[in-house]
Amino acid sequence: MINGRIIKSIAGFYEVHTRDGIYRCRARGLFRALGEKPLVGDEVVMEVTDEVSIPKEGNVVRLLPRRNRLIRPNAANVDQALILFAVVHPRPSTNMLDRFLIEVRHRGLKSILCFNKTDLAEEEEIRHLRETYSLCGSKVLFISARDEASLDVLRGELEGKTTVLTGPSGVGKSTLINLLCPGADMQTGELSRKISRGRNTTRHVELLSAGGDTYLVDTPGFTSLYLPEFEPEELRLYYEEFAPLEKRCRFGPCMHISEPDCAVRQAAEEGSISAERYSNYRELYEELRSRKPVYRKKDKE
Repeated sequence: MINGRIIKSIAGFYEVHTRDGIYRCRARGLFRALGEKPLVGDEVVMEVTDEVSIPKEGNVVRLLPRRNRLIRPNAANVDQALILFAVVHPRPSTNMLDRFLIEVRHRGLKSILCFNKTDLAEEEEIRHLRETYSLCGSKVLFISARDEASLDVLRGELEGKTTVLTGPSGVGKSTLINLLCPGADMQTGELSRKISRGRNTTRHVELLSAGGDTYLVDTPGFTSLYLPEFEPEELRLYYEEFAPLEKRCRFGPCMHISEPDCAVRQAAEEGSISAERYSNYRELYEELRSRKPVYRKKDKE
């Protein structure tokens, strides 16, 4: 018996990464009997059945305790999310960026906010984004695929962790994966556009090794443009720069929309917090208010 980690799941087979290499495994029938299913990211105990075949083969016989589980992507033992946007080409929508930050936090993950393509940007564009997100509660990094020093800083934040990589299209995710995970061979740039018509759109969750016990989760559709299901009154909790100011609001809890003597609104007007982030908050608050009320079991009891 040896320990390993599931890095890919396709058609009932699991690729398990171990100290002795990668094994192609089936899961023992006992998992069905117990109502369990191994997931990408699971740490497992496996038995070796064939050391000669390529790839080697085995059976997953036991799941080790999970630290957490995500539903979309269907993965286990994820430590954090790397939210990747570009400074330019394309220029970021801060409204969309805030949605990414909200969803990641809603899933209970720490996040790193990473702005790519600094080599193509003006210093003023970088400064604006740094000031806008300096108080958002996430680590904020600025990188370029052409700047090895900035990539080394990012590697330090990823080391020893399993990180979901997410962000809109065109920001350089595939290029970054290729730089961080040797052998990933992700399609990038013009090649990807040229073959997109015939490209296989079946996607699966996969852990990509960045060396040692550092992994990136390559997965489609981690974040949608829709806000998670929660009450409008909870939105303020996702804007961490509001928290130190709330005790100075006249009313508590204050929604920071139209209440008199609101310290958050005043801070946005004075520039001590980002007016752009505050404007996004107001838009998202109204979007949540326009939804049907969130169903809660306790309301029915």
